[in-house]
Parts: sequence; structure tokens; C-alpha cells
Amino acid sequence: MKIIGLIPARYGSTRFPGKPLHPIAGQPLIRHVVERCRLARSLAEVIVATDDARIAAAVRPFCRVEMTRADHPSGTDRIAEVAERTACDAVVNIQGDEPLMDPAVIDAVAAALADGEMSTAAAPLRDPTEYDNPNVVKVVVNAAGRALYFSRRALPYLRDLAGRPAAEQLAAFPFLKHLGIYGYRRDTLLRLVRWPVSPLEAAEKLEQLRALEHGLPIAVVRVETAGIGVDTLEDAARVEHLLRAGAAPPASG
Repeated sequence: MKIIGLIPARYGSTRFPGKPLHPIAGQPLIRHVVERCRLARSLAEVIVATDDARIAAAVRPFCRVEMTRADHPSGTDRIAEVAERTACDAVVNIQGDEPLMDPAVIDAVAAALADGEMSTAAAPLRDPTEYDNPNVVKVVVNAAGRALYFSRRALPYLRDLAGRPAAEQLAAFPFLKHLGIYGYRRDTLLRLVRWPVSPLEAAEKLEQLRALEHGLPIAVVRVETAGIGVDTLEDAARVEHLLRAGAAPPASG
């Protein structure tokens, strides 16, 4: 199976304009993401998908770039445009703000596509400050490792511990934090983006609920580390400190 890694990247961001090009340890953020993806053994190729000429110009010296339309409502729609014109069997969608993405997580998500149409990853939720944080998405899975539901609220509801501190609830149940990485069979991805926005997706503002509402099973790979997403300048400084301290494998090439 030929699996490619697709990294959607856009310049505009309310909280962090120009984020993909922000320098971290001497290289733009997007380059760190590309190099982490290249450490994954499962990807035949890594491609950056963008609608911005500035990002494209910065990325072309070290990675293939595919220009996309500017009107895509999501990164999923952006990578689907590229997947439709690219010869492959499956794709892994890696977030463009994950410069410390563990290559083993990419490989695990890719491996789950061997007998499934769609896959993602989750890690243990241990930080009490993330328990009630709506920006930290939670997932519950069935005995077969398939997603039952994703929510911005903590799931499941622990009735016997209702009202107790978050730390106590986290100690009582293995809550899972969803990671924003997805694997798709190519045909599945192209079918998914043609479906209309579903009621649950509209309510929670979570695209993966569209797949569940249409009966598409999502395999959830459990991993131990959640990585660090860069949403602010403070996040970028933290990542730079970790990179300079040797907390991540060196970039390839």
C-alpha cells in the first residue's frame, strides 16, 4: 500500500498569523514538521498542501508542495484536493503545527489502515487543566478499539464522582485525549469530504463526527505521548528549548 503524508498549511491564523513560517531553532516551523514526517517509515512521500505563495516558496527547496484552492473550509478538504490528483492508496493527515510529532505515531496510524478505512490516535489524559478544556478533545472507544464518540466535554460522565475535582476523576478512569492526526484510505477521504456537514459535527465543531454519523468506523491507536502543538509564541519558545536541548531526534537531510 502506498501511503503519503499530507500536511495542510495556511498563512492566516487569528492567534498566530504566519505560523508555518515562524522560525524555530533556525528553521521555519513547517520544516520541522516535514522532517519529523520523514522519520516515519510508513510514508512513501511527504507533501505540503497550501494556498499561500509565501509558504510554497519557503517549502519548495526541501519538500514537494501542492497548491490548493483558497476557499477550503478545513484542512481535510485541502488535503482531499491533493489526494484526488495524487497516485496513492492512503494518506496520513499531519497537523502543520506539530514540530515534535513522534514518527512512531504516524506509523501506527498508517498501520491501522491495513484493515480499516480511517484511523486516528489518542493518548492518556493526565493533566487536570485539560479535563474541562473544550480545546482538548476527548474520545471514547469500544472493545475493538473503534471510536464511539468524540467530544469537547469530558467523556464518559462519572456519575459517582460528579462534582469531584478533575484530578480525582482522572485517577478513577482512563480518559483519552484525541490527537489531531488522521489516516484515510484515499477513496474514503474523497467520499468523506463530499458528505454534508452533519448535525453532531455542527454542534461540536469536530469534523470526525461526520464520519461516525455516516457509519464510518474510525480505528483509534493508543499512544503514550500527545506531543506539543504550536498555537502561541510561548509554545514556539517551548519547542525551541526542547529542540536545542536534544529532546527530539535530529532532522533528516
